[in-house]
Amino acid sequence: MKTYGAEFLGTFWLVLGGCGSAVLAAAFPNVGIGLLGVSLAFGLTVLTMAFAIGHISGCHLNPAVSFGLWAGGRFPGKELIPYIVAQVFGGIAAGGILFLIASGKPGFVLSDGFASNGYGAHSPGGYGLPSALICEIVMTAMFLIVILGATDKRAPQGFAPIAIGLCLTLIHLISIPVTNTSVNPARSTGVALYVGDWAVAQLWLFWVAPIFGGILGAILYRLIGREPTEGSGK
Repeated sequence: MKTYGAEFLGTFWLVLGGCGSAVLAAAFPNVGIGLLGVSLAFGLTVLTMAFAIGHISGCHLNPAVSFGLWAGGRFPGKELIPYIVAQVFGGIAAGGILFLIASGKPGFVLSDGFASNGYGAHSPGGYGLPSALICEIVMTAMFLIVILGATDKRAPQGFAPIAIGLCLTLIHLISIPVTNTSVNPARSTGVALYVGDWAVAQLWLFWVAPIFGGILGAILYRLIGREPTEGSGK
């Protein structure tokens, strides 16, 4: 249960820190942190939690990461459902806390988005479903390649949280205009349930694409990251 509790708290921090920065601070008058600040906030949540709970649960914080680690041979399939449940509930709890904070501001309305992910009319840049689907698959696949590579026993030890956190920052810098960046079904669910309506209607994409992308990234890493057989040189 300690591992599930760690995943709950870690995902809670990711959604509260990342989505909280978008809802509360991104466009704050005169000193808003903007796209760069929100991107960095998401990366920092993963970096800090990787150091805090990586030794307890592995710090997945993301169903797509759990699926990817399973596909990469780094995580047992029997733990998938409990991990995902803990992650989703952590995201929903964070969404609730964020709602309690944000609703204290006059004029706050959930229909403004509440950092939800979307495509078409609900994409920050107006990108359609195909663009959103491709973006989420590719970004999540690259995220898994970095995670698997940085945590490989042959990689420099102790630096994985930094590489993974910076990778998530970069992913957000690229894809916030397209989908508001998910690459994480728990993050998407944690705020979409409070918005309802269009956010829930489009939530399917932010489960299907990241999980598919996570598995794809794991397969690609297994192809390029396989240790060479003795004497083969490859």
